[in-house]
Amino acid sequence: MKDLLIRGRCPLGGTVKPGGNKNAILPMIAALMLTDEKSVLRNVPDIADVRTMLDIARHLGAEAELKDGTLTFQCPKVLTTEVPKELCARNRTSILFAGPMLARCGRIELGRPGGDSIGRRRLDGHFYGLQNLGAKFTEDVCFRFTRRAKRLRGRELFLDEPSVTGTEQIITAAATAEGVTTLYNAAGEPHVSDLALMLNGMGAKISGIGSNILTIEGVEKLHGADHEVIFDHIEAGSFVALAAATGADLTIEGVKPRSFWMLRRVYERLGINVGLYDKCITVSGDQSRQIKYDSGGPFLQISDGPWPQFPTDMMSCTIVAATQCRGTVTFFEKMFEGRMNFIDRLIDMQANAIVCDPHRAVITGPTLLRGTELSSPDIRAGMALVIAALCAKGESIIHRADIISRGYEKLVEKLRSLGADVEEIG
Repeated sequence: MKDLLIRGRCPLGGTVKPGGNKNAILPMIAALMLTDEKSVLRNVPDIADVRTMLDIARHLGAEAELKDGTLTFQCPKVLTTEVPKELCARNRTSILFAGPMLARCGRIELGRPGGDSIGRRRLDGHFYGLQNLGAKFTEDVCFRFTRRAKRLRGRELFLDEPSVTGTEQIITAAATAEGVTTLYNAAGEPHVSDLALMLNGMGAKISGIGSNILTIEGVEKLHGADHEVIFDHIEAGSFVALAAATGADLTIEGVKPRSFWMLRRVYERLGINVGLYDKCITVSGDQSRQIKYDSGGPFLQISDGPWPQFPTDMMSCTIVAATQCRGTVTFFEKMFEGRMNFIDRLIDMQANAIVCDPHRAVITGPTLLRGTELSSPDIRAGMALVIAALCAKGESIIHRADIISRGYEKLVEKLRSLGADVEEIG
């Protein structure tokens, strides 16, 4: 996918099914390096970030094949412990190979990770966790980790922020460490839990899954995995935002309601009711889209935060949905100072938006957006611009749309199934 041409304001509706969870499968691929046995993962999305993680694993010595959503993986022998910076720069989760390689081989050299430019993204939790488990860490143009003893050693750890990838790094490294690791202020997102469940299926002993206190009893050896990756709740939420913005009647299949309780609360405030059922969620096209203000307060504020608060990855798409709702809402992006940068592109489409500072923006709607040429700055903002183009009058061209494909599998195919007039160009 290079550029997208979208003709807006087509009637949309139907049924869509999200793919496997991007943020679960990426750490899982790194974690499979903990064993020399064969592993099989199902419901794996064929997206750019997955292909990057597999390229790194193959560079290290793994044999991996992804076909029709099934990943067959085995690394009988590690061929190198050095990963070139060109591979690592393709995504942020390349750093997640540090823990498994330390546990298995005792050392790893990684180029600095890349990823979306949405603001400062700390890696301190990774360094803190691995060093306290018994790794020596040095950095210059690369990150170098070396195990100080024959095995990593478990201990009590407290994260100063509930970092998702930091939590994933620690539980993966601690799975085969000597002794018990207790991790306080751990991240509790669904994809973190799914990684822990996969590790337990490989023979790890992780308890407290889904809470902010995880206990990992180290085992000497893990066996291969046989696991089905959870659905992508952010992709599903993006389609909720699409329905809210375009007035589509939409059913999203293959999901579980517990991942959407906070999203439903937020969209209720935008005048959008989201139906949560056993295996699907629904959004009706017949909605008030009238913003509901806080009781006793002059305005509505939507802010993000660590799970189970509203996910930061849903902010961009929800901002676009708010441009089509009646009233004014303030968005407070607490986590990343670059997340709001894409709003300038919405203003180019004639959205009534004011960016107050790097963390806050005020949206007033509804506004008839106008098609224009846009450029995708990151995965989630790119999807938000797709939604904006779908509800805009006229044609829009989204450049650098390949960025979106890092997180959304078969997006054009899914949009067309809902009635969208979209094509790949360039």
